[in-house]
Amino acid sequence: MNKHDNTLREEEHVEHKKLGKDRYNKQMKKLQIELSHLQAWVKKSGARVIILFEGRDAAGKGGMIKRITERVSPRVFRVIALPTPSDREKSQIFMQRYIQHFPAAGEIVIFDRSWYNRAGVERVMGFCSEKTTRRFLELTPLF
Repeated sequence: MNKHDNTLREEEHVEHKKLGKDRYNKQMKKLQIELSHLQAWVKKSGARVIILFEGRDAAGKGGMIKRITERVSPRVFRVIALPTPSDREKSQIFMQRYIQHFPAAGEIVIFDRSWYNRAGVERVMGFCSEKTTRRFLELTPLF
């Protein structure tokens, strides 16, 4: 069991207390049924869906992603959490790292940490320069 699992269990415990265990489980079942309907529609229609999760550490992103993906097909739902950019990736247009993970027809891609990190986290962590950040902010609306 890792720290993430403990945090998830604590969050679930709080939710169980707020709603009551039976009500919480009933609500989760309804939501999971809706996700299965979404999954079926995406597959049938050939839609392409991107879901972006952004937030501070311990904001509950991982727990939410786990709940979304626990009862759906990994052939339809994919989770992408990109690591620190390589030297080659640092020299690319930032969006290039993400485009290769975009969904094909009938897929849903969940980005854990979103594509706009360059303007915040990556600049602060020294992964890109101020000039690169400015260029990113100019290109993003066009993209």
